[in-house]
Amino acid sequence: MHVLQGTYRGLSLLLDLNWDRAFFGAAIAAALSAGAFVASL
Repeated sequence: MHVLQGTYRGLSLLLDLNWDRAFFGAAIAAALSAGAFVASL
C-alpha cells in the first residue's frame, strides 16, 4: 500500500510539473488532425 501511495504522489508531482508539456503535445496532435481533415475534403 505504501508503494502505491508513493507512486501516486510521484506521478501527481510529475503531472503538476509537466502539465504544460502534455497540453502542448495535445494541441499539436489536434492541429495535425485538423490539418489532415481539411486536406481530405
